[in-house]
Amino acid sequence: MKPNSSINPAAVGSRSHDAGVQVLTILKALDYRFVTPTPATHGKVLQHPGRTRAADIRDIFGWSLPFSAGVLPLDLFNALRASDGLLEDEAGYWSRYRVASLGEDLFLHAAFPPSSDDAVFFGPDTYRFARFLRQVIGSTTVERVIDIGAGSGAGAVVAARAGRAKSLILTDVNSVALATAQMNLEAGGLTGDYRLGSGLATVPEEADLIIANPPFIAGDSGRTYRDGGDMKGARLSLNWALAAAKQLAPEGRFILYTGSAIVNGVDGLREALTSRLNGELFELKYEELDPDIFGDQLSAPGYENVERIAAIGAVISRR
Repeated sequence: MKPNSSINPAAVGSRSHDAGVQVLTILKALDYRFVTPTPATHGKVLQHPGRTRAADIRDIFGWSLPFSAGVLPLDLFNALRASDGLLEDEAGYWSRYRVASLGEDLFLHAAFPPSSDDAVFFGPDTYRFARFLRQVIGSTTVERVIDIGAGSGAGAVVAARAGRAKSLILTDVNSVALATAQMNLEAGGLTGDYRLGSGLATVPEEADLIIANPPFIAGDSGRTYRDGGDMKGARLSLNWALAAAKQLAPEGRFILYTGSAIVNGVDGLREALTSRLNGELFELKYEELDPDIFGDQLSAPGYENVERIAAIGAVISRR
């Protein structure tokens, strides 16, 4: 059985932190690419014939398969070990994390399956979030970006590159996520200010761009990347949106990518945002980016009257 694969937090400048950055640097030099699918798809692929041991680097850092030492170049193997990212059992070696590619950047995140409470998640929602960010930011230049619940830091990286941001602040309640984001940003040549705390609790500053991709699944699994609270999982999205609106600089924008449960044709998150935002101060643009995601979730408790879960892109602009 695969051993515990949770990423260990690493202090900036520590041996394990620097080695984690080195892992990404070596992989980029090797032109490593891997698009991370949903856990369901990942599990199905592992059932294909021959998917039991790693034959190459993508099998190790993408598909989370066990491997023999000779599969990795020695410098990469040593960097993985030094980063505290190497696990060993009777099946062989395992990587403690996966690596996803997004544009020209690479991102460490949790190995499959991402089941630990502090797992750092990266998947199709991350790619949709990134695409929406680029679409909204366009050619605009931004001074300060705040990424709420930053996770792997992918949103901050995309926003920084698209908006040529001068300052990045990343928040998360998960110390493992912040440590992972630091490695990911450093490997991409970016620096950030990392704040451990819920939402914007540790960020008094205003910003001309605030972004968020909150958890949006109802229930209490204990996994920070998944649980979105009540309102069929939309509570966290609503709370972050209302808090972010208050901290927007004049003409600043909050960009939200999330999911919303549709009940009897009604989007509860949209109704809540429309009723709670002061229309004289803020403009709300709201759209469904994908009408039907996470369909398997509808069989879970609490979703008995939900028709579908839609991927939502919303932009709140301070007038």
